[in-house]
Amino acid sequence: MTNIFDLDKSAIGKYFDYSVLPKQSTEQEIRKACQEAVKYNCAAFYTASPFWTPVVREELQGSSVLTATGIDFPFGVSTSKLKALETEQAIESGCGAVDIVMNIGALKSGKYGIVKNELIDFVKAAGNAITKVIIEVCFLSNEEIATACKLIAEAGANYAKTSTGQFEGPDMNQFLIMKETLKDTNIKLKVAGVKFPRPQNAYSFILAGAELIGTRAAPEIIEAFDQIKSILRN
Repeated sequence: MTNIFDLDKSAIGKYFDYSVLPKQSTEQEIRKACQEAVKYNCAAFYTASPFWTPVVREELQGSSVLTATGIDFPFGVSTSKLKALETEQAIESGCGAVDIVMNIGALKSGKYGIVKNELIDFVKAAGNAITKVIIEVCFLSNEEIATACKLIAEAGANYAKTSTGQFEGPDMNQFLIMKETLKDTNIKLKVAGVKFPRPQNAYSFILAGAELIGTRAAPEIIEAFDQIKSILRN
């Protein structure tokens, strides 16, 4: 469990992937958000596709913030070959982290072999980049959440991620099912789609074991850090 009392705002920043995901975002909006990601020392900055990756790389150059993107975002229904090609393009463009959306329809149809092979292809295409697999827990039963996490572990990805943040976010019970399923593996946990009130809920997930929070509200949540620590101390 993370002891947030040992951290300052700069250190807590590394628990956040800052994202600007709507595909209609302008270059000006992307650049401004990249500058905020550097200011708050975030772990990575995400756009919805590799299209803006060259701009993101330029803005993040010289910082410790990783350039990152979503793959087949937000629906995850493309073929494995197309997902792998998009991943390769993202890596060639300079991404150091990539988040793929699992084919939830295939998972719910019991096509576990197809899902696993898709994830293996994704991990291979990503090379040395950090790989995160989104399972969109709001569409899954508890048993399906556990199955999805097992497939992620078998495929060798680095993270299991709760949600895209475009639909209903996770509740704590869903997160804890992921944590329990993956407790004996090296797979880390990322939470996205944190519900309002975001600062309180985001820090609750970190205290429960999340290594990363993916959110468009990273600046707001990090700014609230000292207040949250003060409340918890009392």
